[in-house]
Amino acid sequence: MPSPAAALPEAPVPRPGVMEISAYVPGRDHVDGVAKVYKLSSNESPLGPSPKAVEAFASASSQLAIYPDGGATALREAIGARYGIDPARIVCGTGSDELLALLTSAFVGPGDEGLYSQHGFLVYRINILGAGGTPVVADETDLTASVDALLAKVTDRTRIVFLANPNNPTGTYLPFDEVRRLHAALPSRVILVLDAAYAEYVRANDYGSGLELALTAPNVVMTRTFSKIHGLAALRLGWLVGPAAIVDALNRIRGPFNVNAPAIAAGAAAIGDDAHVAAAIAHNDAWLPRLTEALTAIGLAVTPSVGNFLLIHFPDHPGRTAREADAFLSRRGLVLRAVGAYGLPNALRLTIGTAEANELVIEALTAFMGRLEHRG
Repeated sequence: MPSPAAALPEAPVPRPGVMEISAYVPGRDHVDGVAKVYKLSSNESPLGPSPKAVEAFASASSQLAIYPDGGATALREAIGARYGIDPARIVCGTGSDELLALLTSAFVGPGDEGLYSQHGFLVYRINILGAGGTPVVADETDLTASVDALLAKVTDRTRIVFLANPNNPTGTYLPFDEVRRLHAALPSRVILVLDAAYAEYVRANDYGSGLELALTAPNVVMTRTFSKIHGLAALRLGWLVGPAAIVDALNRIRGPFNVNAPAIAAGAAAIGDDAHVAAAIAHNDAWLPRLTEALTAIGLAVTPSVGNFLLIHFPDHPGRTAREADAFLSRRGLVLRAVGAYGLPNALRLTIGTAEANELVIEALTAFMGRLEHRG
């Protein structure tokens, strides 16, 4: 029998690490007292979903009493056809978030370490702690992941390295040669997860999503999402491709029906609608430089981005801080993303929105930055 000093707790106690997690807070979607809100806080597509995806979703609604295909076969086959991948190497999930969590759960445990860069996606830390592991953070250079800094943090306990490429919320990226260099220097026991949620938006010639590495290396996985360029964020749909052994492990622990039937149908339709994707890319190509130039011209610092969003830095000056800018914009129905949780307290992240929303942001921030001069 246990001694009094070793008495069992009187209530359930979470595993070590769980209570160290700061719960993820999504971007705001409303402002009290404001009738029309432009949500520019979650990097959603301003074009919405493909009409083909909407039609497929509606058709699937007639079968809501039937369990979905547990293997999401139609969706995996559509993705495989689009990218030239064996569907057996693909796992689909409830957003790429679920897939990142499954990877961590399968390969990280107490005493293990998970590694990511300084301003990397908050979910990495959450998943590592939730699995009982230890999060390890590598410094960035100019808000960009550093291969040398990541490698310097690798130890015998490292089990997984997360690299968001492009990175959210900074919008920066690593050229594919640097990704290759990182992979080549990692121990073979370490999984390199290439989170390519924004890959479709990147126009840089030296960029690579990681698909080739995921298909050829035994310890590389690439994750993708339907929430961004495909405009299906409400359905929570993502996919990954990786080595057969890793795919096998994930299929053993994922839920048996983890992707719902309307999402499978809509995703399969969306992945084949090249015209809709091209329109979303064209919209982003037009507005990303235009917004960057306009905001820079009024005295704001903007981190060069290859995604569908901009990281805007505000002066450390009373009346012009990010918090004050956020309040100023919110009163006008423009909701951006505060990124203090990412260690960027004086910045806001702006999603590239509709033409109307983008013009209003330029107008509002011009007014915000001009207030003090006008008072003088």
